[in-house]
Amino acid sequence: METMTATTERNNTARTPAPAARKIPAPVARKTPTPAAAPVPVPTAETTRARATRYVFAAVRIALGWTFLWAFLDKAFGFGYATEAKNAWINGGSPTKGFLTFGAAGPFKELYNGIAGAAWADWLFMAGLAGLAIALLLGIGMRIAAVAGGLLYVLMWTAVLPPENNPVIDEHLINAALLTGLALIGAGNTLGLGRVWAKLPIVQRLPWLR
Repeated sequence: METMTATTERNNTARTPAPAARKIPAPVARKTPTPAAAPVPVPTAETTRARATRYVFAAVRIALGWTFLWAFLDKAFGFGYATEAKNAWINGGSPTKGFLTFGAAGPFKELYNGIAGAAWADWLFMAGLAGLAIALLLGIGMRIAAVAGGLLYVLMWTAVLPPENNPVIDEHLINAALLTGLALIGAGNTLGLGRVWAKLPIVQRLPWLR
């Protein structure tokens, strides 16, 4: 009897179908949305007003550069306008002594009197005049010129406080602001070498040299 029962169970087990293999659906690849191409800017023709503005500010830049160049030449060679020949730098004169000794006034008078005629002050002042003249006339290094020239103008303003014709503002502060504006609008690109300068490898690596 037990043998028959075991045989029956084996036959039933053999007839029981094996469970079907479960199919795992293949993963569906997600499509990454393609970013839309950036619109290509269409160059617009320069208006007459914009062109005139560029040239006006370029002329202002050159005019300021000429003032620095003339100050350097007159103090270096004594052309007789603000510096006599005997007081020229090449003849042993000091570019800073006369103004800082007799022209300084206000709360910083003693400070400027103390550095009047110092060799380091003469060299620093003349190097500043020459560098600013070159930068502005050629339209290169306008950012450096704006900072250095603005600092020089502010120092000259502090040397004659209060200003002669106004309680606070004089041409030194106005010119300092003007230099900043010329650098911001890229005034060296018109009638200058600003674009060529900007393409130099060192200027591209160090944008503050523009």
